[in-house]
Amino acid sequence: MKKILFSFYLVWGAVAASLADGTPVGLRCDHLYQPLGNFHRAPWRARPAFCLDLRIAYTDGTTEVIASGRDWKSSSGALLSNSIYTAEQYDCRLDRAGWATVGFDDDAWQGVVYRSAPSERISAQQAVPIRAVETLRAQRMTQLDDTTWVFDFDRNMAGVTHIRTSGPRGTRVSIKHGERLTAEGRVDLSNIDVYHRPVDESDPFQTDRVILSGNDDDEFEARFNYKGFRYAEVTASHPIRIDEESLTARFVHSDVQPIGHIEASSPLVGRLWQAANQSYLSNLMGYPTDCPQREKNGWTGDGHFAIEAALYNFDAITVYEKWMADHRDEQQPNGVLPDIIPTGGWGYGTDNGTDWTSTIAIIPWNLYLFYGDIKPLADCYDNIRRYVDYIDRNYPSGLTTFGRGDWVPVSRPSDKELTSSVYYYVDARILARAARLLGHEADSRHYGALADKIRNAINGKFLDRERGIYASGTQTELAVPLKWGIVPEELRPQVAAGLNRLVEEADYHIDCGVLGAKALLDALTLNGYAYTAWRVASQTTYPSWGHWIVNGATTLHENWDMQATRDISDNHMMFGEIGAWFYKGLAGIYPDEDRPGFEHVLLRPNFPSGLNRFNADFRSPYGLIQVGWQRKGNKVECRITLPANSSATFTVPAGMRLRSGDSVLHLTSGTHVLRLVE
Repeated sequence: MKKILFSFYLVWGAVAASLADGTPVGLRCDHLYQPLGNFHRAPWRARPAFCLDLRIAYTDGTTEVIASGRDWKSSSGALLSNSIYTAEQYDCRLDRAGWATVGFDDDAWQGVVYRSAPSERISAQQAVPIRAVETLRAQRMTQLDDTTWVFDFDRNMAGVTHIRTSGPRGTRVSIKHGERLTAEGRVDLSNIDVYHRPVDESDPFQTDRVILSGNDDDEFEARFNYKGFRYAEVTASHPIRIDEESLTARFVHSDVQPIGHIEASSPLVGRLWQAANQSYLSNLMGYPTDCPQREKNGWTGDGHFAIEAALYNFDAITVYEKWMADHRDEQQPNGVLPDIIPTGGWGYGTDNGTDWTSTIAIIPWNLYLFYGDIKPLADCYDNIRRYVDYIDRNYPSGLTTFGRGDWVPVSRPSDKELTSSVYYYVDARILARAARLLGHEADSRHYGALADKIRNAINGKFLDRERGIYASGTQTELAVPLKWGIVPEELRPQVAAGLNRLVEEADYHIDCGVLGAKALLDALTLNGYAYTAWRVASQTTYPSWGHWIVNGATTLHENWDMQATRDISDNHMMFGEIGAWFYKGLAGIYPDEDRPGFEHVLLRPNFPSGLNRFNADFRSPYGLIQVGWQRKGNKVECRITLPANSSATFTVPAGMRLRSGDSVLHLTSGTHVLRLVE
């Protein structure tokens, strides 16, 4: 029989102490940083507390319970302060060597103090662990003077740095983390510290502070926060030992397992796919966030704009189950949701409308499509209904202005009433479908009729049937109704042709914000203009996804304009639809609503000229789906592999034909080789 030793190092609030030389130190638990969203006043924010009930079962059948109580002890240590937005302050002179070993003398440690429980209901959190998944060495180190060094890790990321150095006792070392450099080569925080409102200068933004012990090498790695950065600037109060190996970066995120992979003859496609995934993971810290530096907020719009990119590439259902529980917790009795979840109380204002907080419907629906799991829909059903009912009460005409609109457009704004009303329709439509699946037939009829009413109201006000345009005819105003099923079937060809013409007139560039970027590629692809969508997706001049990449980006940006003066995070996921479109628009892998979870696959690949080879692997709940094709002149060979117990319907793309003459094929599990010609 062998026991397991568990060690816990706990911080219990402010503990006064002093060093042998009389220098006072103390733990700072108050946030000097006041972030967007009133998180420093959040009702669930409090000093750290801890309780434990560890049950150990031994091989001889006996059990033992280790429970926290008054016999436990606590002590301060080298960590002086921490904040998720600023950084950590650490004094190596206060390190307590061997504190986690059996023989450590804890006579000087203090007793613990009982605290009230944070809630009447305490339950285990269901979450994917957040881990340091990858360690990166600096690709370049530049010494600016005797006490300043800048490290370039050649990738934007979320995470922390690990420093190993030595210097005189009491030397103060700061490690500033940022995404950009100034003209002089220093780390530049000006694009991400817009919401940094410090009480004083003692807790700088994204900057760890370490005091050296003066002994052998000191090591430090932040454990209670993360930053968004590509560069790190090390500055010391005295000369210290530093070389290229002294600082490494640790990429930190929720450790979701990859389930998708693409490979293409175009290097740009691979770099775009990697950038989208790098942004997604950088913004996955227990729940989806907008950016890993400036805000770290669970903006709802960013979450559902990227949901398909997430689910094609990662096994992330657990993350979204947890986040939907957060949604249910934050919903007010009248049905309203904030547009930041979780929130410290901010976000229940006038703009937290359908285009953002449709997460409550869109994400459970996508989990159902991708996993065939109805439970997320069932768990959120009442919440979706309360949300839709709230909008219906306040906007009885079927049209609503409740929303933020097409955020960060290139040039032309789009009508917010149009786009918000479309998302209102999406919510009502999902609710009607969920009601049918869950056996609520009366609800299904009621909300199906409501969806029809909203659709008719949108078309009645915004659709010019003669010209085939909505509102003023921007890319967003045409793409969004096409994507989400608003356009009358007989007018879809005309509206799609108008959208295609708009994109051609823009020389195959995007001219929209986040709502349009989510809809544009699908609207073109599913309406016969896949080649136009490919031209947009592979564009490398401004404005485009590729423009970021060819100008050095390793993550997706917040603004199409790399020289913009606001909304300029370099690691954002709200334009992340590109990471899903490769699976949809090129491999043609779509879930079937009638047989979800990829029991039946809708295969609608496209083979645009200019791309000679493309391969996509996607591990569905049924197993691995593979679609790969090669183009030689006007001929394409497409190889498809379907897992056991699944099937697919293959639709021949416009302009292509099979040698058999069939336009649709029904495929069973196994490998199929199809030869097509233009």
